[in-house]
Amino acid sequence: MSPSDNRYPDPAVEILDPAFEPYRLFNAAVERLATGFRWAEGPVWFGDGRFLLWSDIPNNRIMKWEEETGAVSVFRAPSGFANGNTRDRQGRLVTCEHGGRRVVRTEYDGSLTVLADRFEGRRLNSPNDVVVRSDGSVWFTDPPFGILSHYEGHRAEPELGMHVYRIDPVSGEVRAVVRDLRGPNGLAFSPDEKRLYVVESRARPNRLILAFDVGEDGCSLSGQRTFIDAGPGTPDGFRVDVDGNLWCGWGMGSDGLDGVHVFSPQGRLIGRIRLPERCANVCFGGPARNRLFMAASRSLYALYVNTQGVAGG
Repeated sequence: MSPSDNRYPDPAVEILDPAFEPYRLFNAAVERLATGFRWAEGPVWFGDGRFLLWSDIPNNRIMKWEEETGAVSVFRAPSGFANGNTRDRQGRLVTCEHGGRRVVRTEYDGSLTVLADRFEGRRLNSPNDVVVRSDGSVWFTDPPFGILSHYEGHRAEPELGMHVYRIDPVSGEVRAVVRDLRGPNGLAFSPDEKRLYVVESRARPNRLILAFDVGEDGCSLSGQRTFIDAGPGTPDGFRVDVDGNLWCGWGMGSDGLDGVHVFSPQGRLIGRIRLPERCANVCFGGPARNRLFMAASRSLYALYVNTQGVAGG
């Protein structure tokens, strides 16, 4: 069902700039696929199984939605207070856990391999979001949000600053590629992987999306700059489409900001998808990677769009 109206085009999908027009399908509407969660996060699509997984952090579980039947079930519980999820280039699930303060990979037999839980001899804070580059390296953010209370993890004192990390695909070395950001959160690469975007969710006076240039070595970053000033809004997790647009989970609970904001590769706000709940994270899925799945507070939403998510994103 649509959270707005039963008519086309769905008024919840707003064109703010002519550049967004080609991406809106006039006869596609926002659908609520499931509800009844405490804080939905980290959606990830499994095309080979035709299902979506996402985290329900306070309930300490990963949920599953099946495309063919619409069935919703628990995929893993307890989940280590899982937050961000993605897949590696071998199709395995990679998950950030608040509870274990670690990044883990789910093997084909269902067992877990710890990819990172410490840096320089100290425990990570609470890994938040994760992406895998085409070279197999795993990149993740590590704010302390999951250890601030017992609601989304286990309360503890941070042992490290708030960094962005890279896990080497061969050696497994964990390296801080960006140090001491103010609440690093969602992250994603541009389609050519020459740019990394990172949400700085505790920046003041406004939250930011930062951009970094990726070096020829595929692991060093330079040229830190503000790509998007969020103004009164709150960007969270996001993904990039094949044209380089950023589809960002967004919300503040006022002024109609809840939902998804879409930015051009130049950082211009071109479109918006209004939701009745704050959106924490998104991913592209479906057989053609043209369906945007939105994990929004207590519900899971979806919208067909006229573009495709970057492969592996």
